[in-house]
Amino acid sequence: MRDAPDPAVLAEGVAAGERWALARAITLVESTRADHRAAARELLTRLGPGRGVVRVGLTGTPGVGKSSFVESLGLRLIEAGKRLAVLAVDPSSARSGGSILGDKTRMELLSRDPRAFIRPSPSQASLGGVGRRTREAIPLVEAWGADVILVETVGVGQSETMVAEMTDIFVLLIAPAGGDELQGVKRGIMEMADLILVNKADGELRAQAERTRADYTGATRLIRPPAGDPPGFPKVLCVSALTGDGLDGAWGAVEELVSARRANGSWDARRREQAVSAFSRTVESGLIARLAADPRAAATRARLVAEVEAGRIVPDLAAEILLDEIALRKG
Repeated sequence: MRDAPDPAVLAEGVAAGERWALARAITLVESTRADHRAAARELLTRLGPGRGVVRVGLTGTPGVGKSSFVESLGLRLIEAGKRLAVLAVDPSSARSGGSILGDKTRMELLSRDPRAFIRPSPSQASLGGVGRRTREAIPLVEAWGADVILVETVGVGQSETMVAEMTDIFVLLIAPAGGDELQGVKRGIMEMADLILVNKADGELRAQAERTRADYTGATRLIRPPAGDPPGFPKVLCVSALTGDGLDGAWGAVEELVSARRANGSWDARRREQAVSAFSRTVESGLIARLAADPRAAATRARLVAEVEAGRIVPDLAAEILLDEIALRKG
C-alpha cells in the first residue's frame, strides 16, 4: 500500500460488508507510516467505537489444536447464522518479521466461506503474542458486520494480559495431559481464564482428557472468580475439534457468561477499563516512538546505553537522566 487510501471510501466499503475493504482497512491500521497512521485514525473515527460484539480471546500452547478448534467452532457458528471474524496472530520470523505458520492455510474450509473473515498477522515479537494493531482491527471487523470475533494468540507463555484487555471472554485450550503436567501451567493464565477446554477428547485420548478435566476442575476451585459470574465458572469442559463433540456446550458456556455479565453491569465496566488501558498503552508506545525519532534524545540515549553497558551507571538512574533531560528541553 503506497499512497494512503481514502478513509471515506474504505469506511463506506467496510460498512457495506465488503471483504476487500476490510482487508485494506486492516492493512492500513497495521502500517507505521505517518500518513497511513493519520488515515487510519480518520477511518476509525468514521466507523465509530464498535457495536458491542462478543470478543473471545483464545490461547494455548503450540500444537494444542487452536486453529482446528477455531475452524470447527467457526463453522458451527456460521451454520447458526452468525458472521465470524478471526484475528489469528502467528509467530514471527526473527529475520523477516513475517508469519511462520500461516493460520489461514490451516483453516481451509472456514477461509472459503464468505460469512467468515480470517486475518493472520505476524506477532512481531509483541508481548503475549498479540499483534501490534489487533486492538484497532477489532472495531473494523465489528463495522464489517461480525457477530463474533475470535482473537487467537500465539500462546507462547509470556503474558496473556494484552488479549484479556481487548476481549470479553478468555478461553484457555489445553491438551490431555497427566497430573504432573498440570504443575507446568502458569497460575496467571489460569486466573485469567473464564473457560478451560481440554481439546482432543476423542478416541484413545478421551479417558485421559476426562482425567485432565477433573484435575483442572479441582485446581480452579482455588481461584476466586470475578464477582457476579454465575456459579461454576471458570468452567472446565472436554471438547474435540476433530469430531465436534463438546463444541455446542463450550459455546453455550460462553453465551451464559456473556448474558450474566451484561445483566450485572460488569460487561460495560470491563469495556470502559479496556478503553482506558488502550489509551495508556497508545500513549506509552507513542512516547517511545517519538523518543526514537528525536536525534538529540537518541544521542543521549546512545551515550547512556554505553554507560550502562560499561557498568558505570545503573539502568534506573540512566532512564531517569534521559527522561529529565527530555522534560527540561520540552519545558
